[in-house]
Amino acid sequence: MTKLYIANQTCSQTVQIIANELGLTPELIHFDVFGKSTSNGDDFNEVNPLGYVPVLVLDNDQNDQLSETVIISSYLADQFPESQLAPPAGTLERAKFDQLLNFLATEIAQKHIPLMRKLMTEDGIKWSHAKLASAYGVLDARLADGRAYLTGDTFTVADAYVFGTWWHERSGAPITHLKNLMAYKARIDARASVQKALKDEAEIVALHEERKSA
Repeated sequence: MTKLYIANQTCSQTVQIIANELGLTPELIHFDVFGKSTSNGDDFNEVNPLGYVPVLVLDNDQNDQLSETVIISSYLADQFPESQLAPPAGTLERAKFDQLLNFLATEIAQKHIPLMRKLMTEDGIKWSHAKLASAYGVLDARLADGRAYLTGDTFTVADAYVFGTWWHERSGAPITHLKNLMAYKARIDARASVQKALKDEAEIVALHEERKSA
């Protein structure tokens, strides 16, 4: 069975959501980022020496491993083009879509991390908060025409990635005034794939904690 290594409340939720949208059921394995253990006893250093999730281990002859959120999510979407979770590879629409994913990765996901880990000076915090507010403002403006999701009325990998990096409360980024964005987030929250991802994550985290205390 394909394995998906995740961590609690991280961007690995993105891949869980996409797998759920596609009806896939990879074996979920929780990695404790701080304790460095896994829910099934695997040595995560052997899975990803860089020490971060998500990692997808394919059920093929080579047991190929994929890492990086947008790579795994886009790969899964491409296996099921009828899902419309990503535009067809090689098209201009896909290039624009990949541009959006890179924007989300660099201007949102990565900007949250040093704030959440409290690694910044006061000036750095102000700068990063402003950068995040500006980046989320771009999304808010994109949604201003009434579209349901970032690229139109179809849920895509990009929307799952926004959910998987929805860390403004932990980083302190001031974005709650962005009304289009907040309404959009509520639509994502209501999706069955998202609710299942949160439930499955909570269950595997609880199981891991139980095993550690046994």
